[in-house]
Amino acid sequence: MRELILLRHAHAEPVAPGQTDLDRPLSVEGMAEAEAAGRWLHERKLVPDRALCSPSRRTRETLEAVLAVIGYVDQRLEQDIYEASSGALAALADAHRDVDRLMLVGHNPGLERLAALMHSGQSGDYRGMPPAGIVVLTLPAEAEIEPGIATLSAFWWP
Repeated sequence: MRELILLRHAHAEPVAPGQTDLDRPLSVEGMAEAEAAGRWLHERKLVPDRALCSPSRRTRETLEAVLAVIGYVDQRLEQDIYEASSGALAALADAHRDVDRLMLVGHNPGLERLAALMHSGQSGDYRGMPPAGIVVLTLPAEAEIEPGIATLSAFWWP
């Protein structure tokens, strides 16, 4: 079995005048949420072997706060996570099938739709994934990412 951890970025500041969406930092509340997410992962020994992160500032800051608690892991910025559909995220996760515990740090609606798709086989009837929310999915080691392949083993939010 292998695990896929989906981590949505924590609360971010609104876009300031002249600022792009990619440059939005975490809010004070978001920083506390990200640290809490790191503690939750650490307490459950859910340290990823590799983390793939959107290039946005808020996702990078979320990952940095988590890593400050759980320790260093192989991490890579992935342009394709920003504004990704559930299908694009599934393809990205599938490309890292060699990793036992992979974490994707990204955005909604892509992450929550991927979680619903992998667990229930459908992405249209999703319930939502709050900021700094974590979904842990378990799937067969050699299985391709496809609808209904995973078991939801944990769901947490601050």
